[in-house]
Amino acid sequence: MKNLVSILIISLFIGLSSLVKAEVIDINTADAQTIASNTKGIGLVKATAIVNYREKNGAFHSIDDLTSIKGIGKKTIEKNRQNLKLSQEASD
Repeated sequence: MKNLVSILIISLFIGLSSLVKAEVIDINTADAQTIASNTKGIGLVKATAIVNYREKNGAFHSIDDLTSIKGIGKKTIEKNRQNLKLSQEASD
């Protein structure tokens, strides 16, 4: 019975955690902390690299341009694609 209660509690926790969605962020305007806090597999170091790259090279034109950042590959982008957007200024 104790194991059943434990399983139910764990299942409830997993179910509720999947309901919490990260905020959709604009990779052309977000600061490093916002990027790191709202993405999977991108910590503060990589988020800072995203901001530095953007400042040096200008706005990203595609979410896939993030592969230009060392340590960010296609798998990381796919994990986060639904939570990333581009500001209108990048589509010029």
